[in-house]
Amino acid sequence: MSTRTSNSTRDTRSAPTIDPADLVALSQATHGDPFSVLGPHARANGGVEVRVYVPGASAVSLLARESDRLLGACESTSLDGLFVGQLEPGAPYRLQICWPHHEQVVADAYAFPLLLGETDLYLIGEGSHRQLGGCLGAQAMCLEGVDGVRFAVWAPNAQRVAVVGDFNGWDTRRHGMRCRFPAGVWEIFVPGIGPGERYKFALIDVNGEHLLKADPVALSTEPPPLTASVVADAAPLTWHDEAWMASRHDRQGASAPISIYEVHAGSWRKHGGDDGAIYRWQELAEALIPYVVEMGFTHIELMPIMEYPFGGSWGYQPLSLFAPSGRFGSPAAFAAFIDACHVAGIGVILDWVPGHFPSDSHGLARFDGTALYEYAHPFEGYHQDWNTYIYNLGRREVHGFMLASALHWLRHFHLDGLRVDAVASMLYRNYSRQEGEWIPNRYGGTENLEAVAFLQHLNEVVHDEVPGAMVIAEESTAWPGVTAPVSSNGLGFSYKWNMGWMHDSLDYIGRDPLYRGHHHDQLTFGLIYAFDERFVLPISHDEVVHGKGSLLEKMPGDIWQRFANLRAYLGFMWLHPGKKLLFMGCELAQWREWSHDRELDWELLQQPEHAGIRTLVGDLNSLYRECPALHERDCESDGFSWIIGDDRHNSVYAWWRHAADGGRVLAVANLTPRTLEGYRIGVPLPGRWQERFNTDAVRYGGSNVGNGGGLESERVAAHGEAQSLVVTLPPLGVVLLLPAGAAGE
Repeated sequence: MSTRTSNSTRDTRSAPTIDPADLVALSQATHGDPFSVLGPHARANGGVEVRVYVPGASAVSLLARESDRLLGACESTSLDGLFVGQLEPGAPYRLQICWPHHEQVVADAYAFPLLLGETDLYLIGEGSHRQLGGCLGAQAMCLEGVDGVRFAVWAPNAQRVAVVGDFNGWDTRRHGMRCRFPAGVWEIFVPGIGPGERYKFALIDVNGEHLLKADPVALSTEPPPLTASVVADAAPLTWHDEAWMASRHDRQGASAPISIYEVHAGSWRKHGGDDGAIYRWQELAEALIPYVVEMGFTHIELMPIMEYPFGGSWGYQPLSLFAPSGRFGSPAAFAAFIDACHVAGIGVILDWVPGHFPSDSHGLARFDGTALYEYAHPFEGYHQDWNTYIYNLGRREVHGFMLASALHWLRHFHLDGLRVDAVASMLYRNYSRQEGEWIPNRYGGTENLEAVAFLQHLNEVVHDEVPGAMVIAEESTAWPGVTAPVSSNGLGFSYKWNMGWMHDSLDYIGRDPLYRGHHHDQLTFGLIYAFDERFVLPISHDEVVHGKGSLLEKMPGDIWQRFANLRAYLGFMWLHPGKKLLFMGCELAQWREWSHDRELDWELLQQPEHAGIRTLVGDLNSLYRECPALHERDCESDGFSWIIGDDRHNSVYAWWRHAADGGRVLAVANLTPRTLEGYRIGVPLPGRWQERFNTDAVRYGGSNVGNGGGLESERVAAHGEAQSLVVTLPPLGVVLLLPAGAAGE
């Protein structure tokens, strides 16, 4: 039976004979308030009685805190491991414990006063503590001149909580914690330990069941398949990225060129090929960062690297929302990777998953025997698709936990943005559910009002407290105002993935060119809504797995046409309004689908066609960055206009991209495998127009059909302009034409 008492003050408490029920509870590791029994207790005669419970020890003595002076020996009791000694009032002491094979001198964990302040506890309860990573969990510190670790965990319905680890032989009897009411936070300071210690929390839940849980706010973890939390190094991180942090607001705004390389850290490269060890953060810094710089990307987006138990989830089922995965190295090594990216001029975006969490028994699921982090009802709290639980973001403490997680990554690790996974699954109560399997909101609707409020609050707080940081939504529905300000009833995201554009454009380019004319509108339709939100055009990992085929494999035709289609598709994407995202390996034109179990097919670069695709992507990134018309007005309707959007017979599209200063560039796509000569297009300026880019160039593996580097306009009216160009359009090609002297020439 558990014994739990209030947090009364020890120095005014008399010390009666220990109740036999307390002895039983101590021996069975069921005592809910061991501080009421153990540690120093005032005696009626003015002295202090010290009670020490160390099962397996043969003797305990009391030493002075600041010296080895013996203050007195403790007597053993009828309970094995329970020792009692006497002290003068106010005398700081240490314990000298004799174990069978060694002797230990350590401060008494039960001699320290209350640890967390009332303000911390109030903020935790209100869900407004912004620094949970420095409050809960394991914090290495010096307390009253003693080095050790403060442990704290929120488990309001638990009957008992203890911290266990290598430091106490994983003995649940040794370090029972005290509960701070009404916050429901359990705490203890364990002296004599520090960074690197493995630990978990041993709970007796509300139903009397014994649980062993990893720390929800762990800052460091063991690499899977091990599941313990690890006390993190408390040393401040070292940064050299002041210049980047001062300028990133301009680098990440709607008028900036943003081209993102999406990376799965565990499979970009491996030592010795597919079966080798994964690269860790230092090795990724040495290899990945120069590669991204060479390729001209502005940002790396990391698929989730918060600790996750199942590698096959690619990180999208994380359990430690504050800890970088131990697979790749320490938190400090992760910070050094971010720092190196910034020094090299590369931003880093991290995938973050606030919608659901896995059901692993050592994780958050029914953490204290109740649905603490998740909704209780399975119609609200269980994802059938993923066998995961759904965060109850309507609960203040959970709302605050997730908000603190987001801020932890952005502040502590200097990350430049979060990409929020599966936003649609958060917004709708009937997401992927049949009729009768979901619970309406209080108005009878499908919207998850608590999740909406959380996302709005998240975006407001990030905007106000982390200047320059982005929050990007993966949202696959037509929810209005995803990137609109919260003040206008929007969700407040910085950008939204344009899933509609992705689906339509991939469906179109995957068709035989003979039939593309019948589906011409699939490439024009996206421009109807292209400026309703601030969009990222995503060709992500989701498009090259689960039988969907690689990007190259999606292309129709013979080998030459497949590569030409891929070049044209990438050209169309980079010249289309919207920020860019490309998943790793697509630039290599991989034949195989991506697999998290093997590295990318780097050997393909020995073949000219594949090397040509990589060169093409690098040149597109350079073009995108250097030509203001291609990025300055990515998110404005005035940044785009059609010249030719209805030539379905030839599958030709021509459009203007407009710069902020009024300059413009001409993009033309011929999405048939035949060369079109003498194709007339109206232009506003007379004179020479440079062919600045051509996906059919030899350097990319093309047939080198084009316009000889440029051509002169003619005084023949077309498309509402007095001048026109007679252009040769390469087969399955995209060209960019600039007036002589234009920016980006």
